[in-house]
Amino acid sequence: MPAVSTRRGRLGAPRPGKAVHRPAARLGRARPGWMALSIGAAVGVLGGMIGLGGAEFRLPLLIGVFGFVALQAVILNKAISLLVVVTAIPARLPAVSYAEVSSQWHVIVTLLCGSLAGAWLGATWATRMRSATLSKVLALLLVAVAAAIAGTHTGSLQYLSLSTPVQTTVGVAAGVVIGAVAALMGVAGGELLIPTIVLLYAVDIKIAGSLSLAVSLPTMIVAVTRYSRDKSFVVLRAYRGFLLSMAAGSGIGTVAGGLLVGVVPAGILILTLVLLLLASAFQVWTTS
Repeated sequence: MPAVSTRRGRLGAPRPGKAVHRPAARLGRARPGWMALSIGAAVGVLGGMIGLGGAEFRLPLLIGVFGFVALQAVILNKAISLLVVVTAIPARLPAVSYAEVSSQWHVIVTLLCGSLAGAWLGATWATRMRSATLSKVLALLLVAVAAAIAGTHTGSLQYLSLSTPVQTTVGVAAGVVIGAVAALMGVAGGELLIPTIVLLYAVDIKIAGSLSLAVSLPTMIVAVTRYSRDKSFVVLRAYRGFLLSMAAGSGIGTVAGGLLVGVVPAGILILTLVLLLLASAFQVWTTS
């Protein structure tokens, strides 16, 4: 795992109190575009089969397989997720019309009121943490996402009957948390947004998926904007080809995964994905 950089030299000690990251070192045989494309596609298939983009599974691979330090992996994951979401929005229009989404504009606005602030805060925290600390946080969040996926797909989501003021307050608060988590992990946040929308607003899960994309896109743009102020953001330029290859693979895989829904029994699929997330969390924790 590459060490942090310093202003006094490549191997000198970092300035006290500052968490400083440097661009990832050469990745050797792990760098070829075909490998990024194929792994991105495999991750996309897994995510697509349960209606996600797969960023939760991509993050530990960026750290453990491709050798990026935590912050660089988060920034790359965020950029790839943003590209995947941009392509996913028009792809969903045949299934969920614009009129169905726009009729729920209040859901989008309420969640955005919290998620935009949360995204800025989450990205700020990530850039200020030491790499080892960020890795520990990411490992814990992977466990939390595994629990969220298990809860969402193995149980039935029941609408919470709340008064309008309470519903709005809870929606904004949930948006802050989701925006922060998504920014810290470099994900779109659909695994948290969709169950939140269903629970709070009694929206059909198919429409909830499109609403989550409408919330995710501006939230991710805010997070990327905040990350662009950190010097680790140069990883996007340094590994532009890698980024585009993995994004292309992820997009193709997500579409393929959507077409394969029902091929693998849901119970087996969810159990496998949860175990993969827990194993990934252990790997990220131990490699920090």
